[in-house]
Amino acid sequence: MRLNSLYMTKLKVGILYGGKSVEHGVSINSARNIEAYIDKNLYESYCIGISTRGTWYATPSVSKEIEKGSRLKLHLDGFNPYFEDEKGNTIKPDVIFPVLHGTDGEDGSIQGLIKAMGIPMVGTGVLGSAVAMSKLVAKQLMQQAGIPVTDFLFFHHDQLDEINFEVVKEKLGLPFMVKAANLGSSVGVSKVKNKEEFEAALKDSFRYDDCIILEEFVKGREIECAILGNKPPKASLPGEIIISANYDFYTFDAKYVDGEAVKIEVPAQLDEKTSDTIREYSIKAYQQLQCEDFARVDLFLSDSGKVYVNEINTIPGFTNSSMYPMMWKDRGVSFTDLISKLIQLGMERYRNAQRIEKDFQSSLKF
Repeated sequence: MRLNSLYMTKLKVGILYGGKSVEHGVSINSARNIEAYIDKNLYESYCIGISTRGTWYATPSVSKEIEKGSRLKLHLDGFNPYFEDEKGNTIKPDVIFPVLHGTDGEDGSIQGLIKAMGIPMVGTGVLGSAVAMSKLVAKQLMQQAGIPVTDFLFFHHDQLDEINFEVVKEKLGLPFMVKAANLGSSVGVSKVKNKEEFEAALKDSFRYDDCIILEEFVKGREIECAILGNKPPKASLPGEIIISANYDFYTFDAKYVDGEAVKIEVPAQLDEKTSDTIREYSIKAYQQLQCEDFARVDLFLSDSGKVYVNEINTIPGFTNSSMYPMMWKDRGVSFTDLISKLIQLGMERYRNAQRIEKDFQSSLKF
């Protein structure tokens, strides 16, 4: 792998997209923008799509018709890992940019595979991805660090008969949120206002996960903050998502389907103290959850002025309506420059990690 090729020839960037996730379509839209805006003077794109069945394909460009591509085989070699398509052509990315959302893509599983391959990668690694993907573990770790989060309860599917509406109502008040613990894009999320909605909400969330989390509902504003970099990470000015009164909360359709559902303000109209608090908590959460290179932190600002960290997305969307690139554009970083910066960060981390010894010479006989 030619790590110095950045300064000699175009770096080969494998754009990994699709995946076995309910957010498969969102991934395709994000990856399409990465491919369109990547600096073609510096980088050569190789599109690698993962079908909903989990099969990997080389595709001429980012496409929803992934299975029309050429199926790939992976050759694992400590010195020369590469992909091979059905015609025997080899693909040897210098760096892989995962543009995957949700399970089997953002939860550490793909990150572990790429690490085992020994190829540089853009974005958070195995530990941070797994931790941030779990709404439960993330909240628990943020609590320990003194980062404010909403009150919550959690249950596993084998505890279904133990979940009592009256107990939940007493703990969290009404309304409250019910969520699948390891999903994004508001899939498997419901707002419960009464007992009649409770059973349906549990059933929906358990469709997508073995663990669900029930959270206090915060009446207030939806705030997001973009984090970029590692040592030290930097926070953008916060942005705000103003949701139409036609929606109870920030649903999947409001995010990706209904173009009239939300109004986005970048930067958000906030006083300096509140903005600074949001940025401080966002960076602290990013570091506490072991995130790397980039992430988007989602927060609530209650009507009383209290800030809560909701969750962190380690591979935030790059669609035309995504807040992450918008917030950096507001700070003077173009979409193309942002992609280049992320690739550079991934390469730098890989180079720095090479100092760590992988071998230990001992007197052990085997």
